[in-house]
Amino acid sequence: MNEQITKDDLRQFSQMIINEIRNDRKREEDFIPDWLKSRIVKKSLSISSASLQSLRVTGKVRCRKILGSYYYSKTDLANLFKD
Repeated sequence: MNEQITKDDLRQFSQMIINEIRNDRKREEDFIPDWLKSRIVKKSLSISSASLQSLRVTGKVRCRKILGSYYYSKTDLANLFKD
């Protein structure tokens, strides 16, 4: 119970914490959702709500309505530019 903490112990502990933070940030950067909210799509493509609705109604972009919010398929949005 009378264990003393050395400077080396503190260095190892701080290095361990730094590595954990780096790993957490890396995981966050690797996460890209498959479905995007309307607000993000409109901002990314610089389009209006009406334009986005038109894409949805014509079936050019798949969407899901969850609790009143539309989510759009990232794959379909990318395919808009391939045609």
